[in-house]
Amino acid sequence: MKWPNLKHLHYFVTLHQEQHFHRAAQRCNVSQSTLSTAIQNLEEHFGSQLLEREHKTFVFTSLGLDVVERAKVILQEAGELVEYAQNAGNWQRGKLKLGVIPTIAPFLFESMLGAFNAFLPEIQLELQEDTTANLLQQLTDGSLDLLVLALPMETPGCKQMVLGHDPFHLIAHKELASQLPKPLDITSLPKKSIFLLQQEHCMTGHAVSACNLQHSDQISSLAASSLYTLVQLANSKLGYTFLPELALNQDLLKNTNLVSFPSEDEAFREIGLVWRSGTTRMRLFRRVGEILSPLLPVPTLN
Repeated sequence: MKWPNLKHLHYFVTLHQEQHFHRAAQRCNVSQSTLSTAIQNLEEHFGSQLLEREHKTFVFTSLGLDVVERAKVILQEAGELVEYAQNAGNWQRGKLKLGVIPTIAPFLFESMLGAFNAFLPEIQLELQEDTTANLLQQLTDGSLDLLVLALPMETPGCKQMVLGHDPFHLIAHKELASQLPKPLDITSLPKKSIFLLQQEHCMTGHAVSACNLQHSDQISSLAASSLYTLVQLANSKLGYTFLPELALNQDLLKNTNLVSFPSEDEAFREIGLVWRSGTTRMRLFRRVGEILSPLLPVPTLN
């Protein structure tokens, strides 16, 4: 059997990602004609049409889309094989591309870097901060190896490992805090008084679920882009917010007039690792989990 050219498969996957021949050729550092010829070679090799072409436009056939998904797996495994061989089979060496969401990254990066230097000194760590949706896409595309996400979260085609719990706290200005009922009752907060992050941040959904924010009319229409903005909004005495303990442990409320209260029913989000199913680096990823778990407010790994 004659095998397809891995480089040609890489070109084909890149074309699917870019949906444009010129941009795909630039990413692959080849000419547009070289990329086009490579894809034609793939079609000849498979004896099937992968693209439907018309003038300057094209559409992936159903077979072409299937080939893209299978090629991603092949390319990812080939890359891992090369790196494994280059590191003489030592799983504790090599490059690790790690993605972390913005509601975790600023509060974990410093201690994470210290832990990697202490326990995995030969791992070259490359960090990427982005939203959950973008990180999952990069994981699927092979741009990232491993993610640190807030869970629960649907991650098709991936494995998860829960590292710990991150409790939520109600945040209020000192003057507003004195008016809160005792015991604390979230349902008694005024309408439009709770500030949360924009919807693309998964922490909003986790906070709504974990903190039993069942009444949407309590949530303000003013959504923040970061935890730091939530702090400023709460400090203005316009309302309340919920923040994870991981952020509070990094003095996020320093130099403010804010106080925190544990949420009802000890509400929390889970923090865990996510990686592609079928990876050959699971031993490394589990070791990363063992290293990161003690850095979280409530570790779940020994």
